This record gives sequence, C-alpha cells and structure tokens, in this order.
Amino acid sequence: MSFLGIDLGTGSLKVAIVDENGREQAVASVAYTLETPHAGWAEMSVQTWWRALCEAASRLPQALRSDVRAIGFSGQMHGVVLIDAAGGAVRPAMLWPDTRALGLLDAWPEPQANPVAPGMAGPLLRWIVLNEPQSVRKTRWALQPKDWLRVALGGEVLTDPSDACATALADPAGVWDTALLARLEIPRDWFAPLAPSYAAGGVLSQTAAQALGLRAGIVLATGAADTPCAALGSGLARDGDALLTTGTGGQIVVLAGQEPAAAKGLHRYRAASDHWYRMAAMQNVGIALERVRGWLSYEWPDAYREAFGEAGAIAPNGVSGDVTASAFGNASSATSGSASARADADMAHATGLTFLPYLTGERTPWLNPSARGGWLGLALDHTRGTMMRAAFEGVAFSLRAGLDAIRASGAPVTTLKLAGGGSVDARWRQLLADALDVELYAVDCPNAAPRGAAMLGGLASGHWHANDLAALAPGATRVAVPQGDTALSERYARFLDLYGRVESWFGGTAQR
Repeated sequence: MSFLGIDLGTGSLKVAIVDENGREQAVASVAYTLETPHAGWAEMSVQTWWRALCEAASRLPQALRSDVRAIGFSGQMHGVVLIDAAGGAVRPAMLWPDTRALGLLDAWPEPQANPVAPGMAGPLLRWIVLNEPQSVRKTRWALQPKDWLRVALGGEVLTDPSDACATALADPAGVWDTALLARLEIPRDWFAPLAPSYAAGGVLSQTAAQALGLRAGIVLATGAADTPCAALGSGLARDGDALLTTGTGGQIVVLAGQEPAAAKGLHRYRAASDHWYRMAAMQNVGIALERVRGWLSYEWPDAYREAFGEAGAIAPNGVSGDVTASAFGNASSATSGSASARADADMAHATGLTFLPYLTGERTPWLNPSARGGWLGLALDHTRGTMMRAAFEGVAFSLRAGLDAIRASGAPVTTLKLAGGGSVDARWRQLLADALDVELYAVDCPNAAPRGAAMLGGLASGHWHANDLAALAPGATRVAVPQGDTALSERYARFLDLYGRVESWFGGTAQR
C-alpha cells in the first residue's frame, strides 16, 4: 500500500510515492516556465500543468503506481484558475508573481488580517471583474491551483482553509468574507466550499487513471497549500517548530497551536493539520538567482565555483533521484586551483558590492510590490563572480530581513529545518546559517511538500490518523552552524541601509 503526493509548484510539478510507513519510494518532476504575455503578468496554461503531471507520473515505476491507494495535493499559494461549468479553463491561470493588480489594493479596507499582495487571488479577480467581462460571463468557479488539479482528476469542487486564507478574500481561518466580496463586486458563488485538508475530496476518474497509470476510484484528498504541506512533510508538530523553504520564493514558517497575533509584514495562516502558522514570505529567492545566472551567462557549477571559492559537494540528502535540477542548479564538487583562486578574489571583492534581489517586488518585511533589484557598488575590478556572490548574499539577506520580522513578533527562532530545491548545496547552506544566525537542520526527506501531500492522502483514506503524524516525522541532520561572520553582518547592515535609501525611488509605496 502506498500514497501519491502531487506538488503543483511555480516552476515545476513534482510527484512522490510514499509507502505505508511514510517512507519515500520514488519521486519525479517536470519543469516549466512562467508565461509573461505582458509586463508584470505571470500566467500559466493549465494544459502545461496537465502535461507535466502525465510526464512526471510516467517516470514513476508502474509497479509502484499500481499500489497507490490515495492521492494528496500540494499547490503554489495565492494564484487562481477560472473554470466554466464544464470544468474547462476560461483563461490561463494567474499566479502569485503577477503584479497587474498593483493599482487595485486600495480597494481593501484597513486593517486587514493579513498583508494583501497584487498576486493574490483577490486582487487578480478584482482585475478580471474590471477588465475581462468575457471571462466573468464564462466563469463558474475560481479555484486555487491544487484545487483545479484535483477537480481535473475527477474530484469535487472544494478548497481547504490553508489555501482559502491566502487569497485576500477570507479571514485567517479560511472562511470566505462575504462582505468583502460584495465590496469588490466579485461573485460569492465562484468560491468553493471549505473542507479540511485531510478530508476525502472525491475519487480518481477512469479517464485520469488511464492517463496517469493509476487505479480508478482511489481517494483524492482535498489537499493543502505548498507551504503547509512542506511543514507537514518535514515533521513540524509542536508550537515553535520552524521551517525554511527555498524554491522560486522563500518562506519561513513557525508553527502555532493558536491563531498568532497580527504583526506587520507577516502572514498568519491555517496549517494542513489543525494548527496555525505565522509566515514570512519572500518572493525573490530561486527566481532571482536563476535570472542573475542567466544574465551572467553561467552554468550552475561555474556560478557556485566562482561565487564561493572553495570546492563544495552537494550535501548528502540532496535530491539525488530527481529528474530536474533544483531552483539553484547542481554545483559540481570539482574545481581547479586557478578557478578556486579566482573565486577567492571574487569573494573578497564582493565586500564592496550590494545586490537587492527584489525583481518582483517584495512582501516580508517591506510589503512593497514596487520594489526592484540591482547591484550597487560596481567597480572596474569586479567580475561576474563578484556579481554572482553578491546575488547569493543579497538573497540570503532578504531571508534574514524576513526572519528578523518573525523574531520581532515574539518567536525566538534559533534553529530552522530546511527544505526546498535550493537547499542542497553545502556552501549555500553555510551562507544561510551565517546570514540568518541560525543552526540549519536538513530534513532527511528532500521532497517535503509532495511527501506532505501524500500524507494527506493517507489521512483521507483512513490509513493514518492525526495522532500518527508525530511518529511519521522524518529525521533531520544538522548541516550548518553560524560562524559569527562579522564582515557578513556588516554587509547585511549595509543591505538594509541601501534598501531604506532607495525605497522611495522605486516609484511606488509600501502596501498594507
């Protein structure tokens, strides 16, 4: 008996099969690229997701697929998929990096229980109401990405609190805000009924079963957003347990038994279990580093080598069986003496260079969708290695700014579990430990979000119960300890100072 987890991410779709004891048996993923038909737009054809799912499933051993008894779902947060009464997509899905609704945020009354960003379903749907009457006429349901996928597989039209509460259209518990919907002129009947993340949400259709090589009629769990799925898959179970996920964006999550108090720049959302969590959400992690790598014409091994200087192997629990590279690529452990010496010089020169990574605006802590990125301090002796090193540091500093907001809210985080595609290189991990001033523990399951989704499938089918979750938590290995790098701390202070000086220059103002 086994369970399939599907993680519908921003840059890839990943599937994982876990056995009846929660152990990962197989994993595969297929990457895709955001569509940007206009400046500031971030969209995706749902057919791209469907093809990715079919391809990823085909890479799993058929014998394991035949043994799957339930499916759980994890999905990128905030975005929205409009479908008609027959289940067909009305238009491409609109996703969280989208900024077209930036000018509409003033329609949300203050105070709001959570920060409102332009790439959330609420502002995007308000934009649809104002600009695409043809889409309004055709729309029957406005679904979150993972809910669209479950419906496409034959499931019921449902959503769960962890996704609903992150739309900017519901309260922190995930209950739809009818008064707000009326204020925004968004039809209330577009929104799916709520069900627990671990509840059964239908069964796999015959058509979908044939496409995926699975048994028809197996249980489909309602599922949850990717961050709470990653927390579940990583074994977060007690108040104060904390997780850092790094992929396209980055999140720092701290579990809570009760609803956390509101804090500027932080989100308080429902978990996949019956817990809550507070979250710092940083938009520009893998997406910024990948763009910089392209600008500088690097292959990933060279980018790591010239940015970090010393040879560094992929850490032992790297995604060794995955079919795609991580959001940060794969770094080779081999380096020549000349390349290492050049990289050491690049690291030294990077001390005078600062990189702001805010290519898509930023949420925590600045709440400024107009923020932008770039290097300041370039000199003639700088190299592309210097620029790459500064980019790694700038992303790490943006994560530190988010962690500082969490600490200021009363959560004294000193250790973080680490999950996500960008977390596998030892040199990157050490930089994170130093920049964040935390001990890092790599979860001994590199695919936390699809594992969490698979666990929801096991719960929905009745194989597991809530009191089994603690025993299913994977082990975690300490992989980095802060070294008290005072020079890095000084560069972080310079980073904060630079953002404060240029914030007004971006042309927009921070949002609520």
